Order: sequence, then C-alpha cells, then structure tokens
Amino acid sequence: MAKRLSVPSLQHLARTWFDSPQLITKEYVKLAENSPTFSYQALFSAVRDLLLFGQPYDDIVEGIKRGVGREKIRDNFLEVLPLIRNHFDGIRPDYIQPVSTRYYSAGRGLMVPFRPPIFYGIGGQTFFPWFSFWKRNPLTDKRLALFTTLVKEMLRDDPDLEDAQFEVLDFSAPKGSKERELVVHDASKIPVIPEEEVVEMLAAFAEGFYKAQEEIDRKSRREDRDDDRPFDPNQPDLFKR
Repeated sequence: MAKRLSVPSLQHLARTWFDSPQLITKEYVKLAENSPTFSYQALFSAVRDLLLFGQPYDDIVEGIKRGVGREKIRDNFLEVLPLIRNHFDGIRPDYIQPVSTRYYSAGRGLMVPFRPPIFYGIGGQTFFPWFSFWKRNPLTDKRLALFTTLVKEMLRDDPDLEDAQFEVLDFSAPKGSKERELVVHDASKIPVIPEEEVVEMLAAFAEGFYKAQEEIDRKSRREDRDDDRPFDPNQPDLFKR
C-alpha cells in the first residue's frame, strides 16, 4: 500500500517551501522515507506548568527525564528547558488559555493545520508566543516572512488574538555552534508578504506536495508489481556461487 503524505503544519509548510515545485516534491518524497515520530507536547506542558502553576523547574526537569523514553529526544528537550525558564522567568500571566486548532487553505483543497500551544494575558495585553524547537535549519528570511504572514492573517480573524503581541521563539543553535540560543523574533517587525505573492508561493507548494504523493504512489505500484512477479526456478540463485 502506498504511503499517504501527512499534511504539514503551517510551520513545516514554510520551512519546506522552495521557489521550485520540483524541489518541494523532492523534499516530501524524502520525508516520506524518514518522517519524524515524536511530538513536542512534553515541552508545551512544561511551559504551561511554569507559567500557570509555578511548578519548580527541577520538578519539570525530572518529569522530562522520567517521561521521555527516547534518549536523543530527551536530551534535545533538556537543552531547550533552560532557555524556556530564562525567557519566562518573572512573567506571571493573569491567565493562560489553549488555542483551538484551525486550518489554513493553501489551495487545491490542501487544508494546513495550525496548532498554537497557548496564549496568555498580562495587564490587558495579550501575548501569542510561537515556539520553534528545531535545532538546525530554523525559519529565516523569506520562509520566516511566509510563516508570520500566514499567522498574522489567521490572528486577524480571531477576536481574542487580533491585537496579540506575536513573537516567534527560535531555540536553534547558530551555524557552527553546538549550543542552542534563544532568538525572539518580533513578528510586527517582519515584513508582510503581499497577498498576490503569497498566493503564488502557496500554489507552488501545493503543486509540489501533490506531485510528491503522485511519485510515491507510482513507486509503490512498481514495488507491488515486483512483489507479485512469479518466481522463476531457472533464475540463478544470487546467493550461491
């Protein structure tokens, strides 16, 4: 059976966008062979525990150590936690609320999920942090502008978030460094991509994404035909000399 590509999140769409649909196709064919199998839910829970419940930092670290079984993932989370603690140190929100999943129409029926973890309020100001936990190849330049442009559009349609202070918290390691650093991008200072250009960028993405699925389907059909091919007893055994 052919693999079905999962529709990427809004952030993944921006990260895997290229000018050329062919490059997008290549990227998603490659991802289909080696897709990630973990979530960042433990880190989002840590943020809520710090902000909402004032849970001691050491307890949160122990929770990650006990609750995340895969060593590589656990180590990555433990690299991020000190930066989260330092960023939110001293912040005492009046409230914290989850944000329901919404979908962005990227064209050709492609509905891209957007799942923000939280927003919070202090003194009448709403804050909307977006967490980018990639250690390598974070959103930059045009990809960062595409992501923030799409998010700003969605926030404008939400009465609770239209006036929120939107920040992208980038926990990546600078090029050439093994250590992560937190860089806070104030989205209000990132230029908005014009609507016509956004439409063209999303059209290129949708084309590349669907062509990737077509290529994966063709490869699967070829493999199925090979598996169904009858065994020829006269064919030399490759494992005998």
